[in-house]
Amino acid sequence: MGTSYEALDDIRPSVLMAFILTLTCMDRPGIVSRVSTALYQLGANILDAQQYDDMETARFFMRVVLDPGPATQAQLLETLTAVAAAFDMQWTLRSSDARRKVMLLASAADHCLADLIYRWRQGELAMEIVAIVSNHPLSTYSNLDLSGLDFHYLPVTRDTKLEQETALWALIQSTGAELVVLARYMQVLSDGLSAKLHGRCINIHHSFLPGFKGAKPYHQAFARGVKLMGATAHYVTPELDEGPIIEQGVERICHRDTPTDLVRKGRDIERQVLSRAVRWHLEGRVLLNGSKTVVFTD
Repeated sequence: MGTSYEALDDIRPSVLMAFILTLTCMDRPGIVSRVSTALYQLGANILDAQQYDDMETARFFMRVVLDPGPATQAQLLETLTAVAAAFDMQWTLRSSDARRKVMLLASAADHCLADLIYRWRQGELAMEIVAIVSNHPLSTYSNLDLSGLDFHYLPVTRDTKLEQETALWALIQSTGAELVVLARYMQVLSDGLSAKLHGRCINIHHSFLPGFKGAKPYHQAFARGVKLMGATAHYVTPELDEGPIIEQGVERICHRDTPTDLVRKGRDIERQVLSRAVRWHLEGRVLLNGSKTVVFTD
């Protein structure tokens, strides 16, 4: 996660401005008291606080939503930096109004891409879509409204994968993308690119992991007579489909369901699971915990 903060303008709007503080460190007595006391002494008001102590790893995780009150940017940073140093914390602080720069990657299936764009336009996802990238041409998405969005066609073959990923990484850097979402992007990222995107690349998988990997997963599920089907949103790592899980969901299946029914139900659950994972990441609700995540749901 790292120590970071985003610009906190001292010019306050008439409506309440909140900030989100997330932190993790080795667990020890006094962390909550120290954080809350420091904020109180600045005149800040805690609007919401969630915490978790992982007994297995002995790590502590916390998310705080706060109204800074009279505290200035410099005072917040100085005070929290001192608290973080005392506990050797990894922490972030950002305005709740800040919009993360997000890049969406998709292939032929457009249901997750369409859903994320819709939710963004409805104001459900606090993000700025800096680019849409696909290994299929723009004509693939003729039924979607991509007006005002920057589209990049980056075709790829087995022989051109390195060149394509080089171009993709250059685009990520030039746009300042803070989060990359694989919205049913049916290309496996290389180990190198996966490592570069550690903790900021979310993928949606068409099942609970691991299971029904490869081609036609819903037909495989049909052949096995499954009664539950699911989807998994996780962070991408060099280990294929083994990254920290953010969210999962299920749908009931019965003997009357055909492969077409499973595809339809699968699309619905993929959209829901991916959108929740993206929103939670944008809102600072997901903290990495080794091969797992701590998710402070709303």
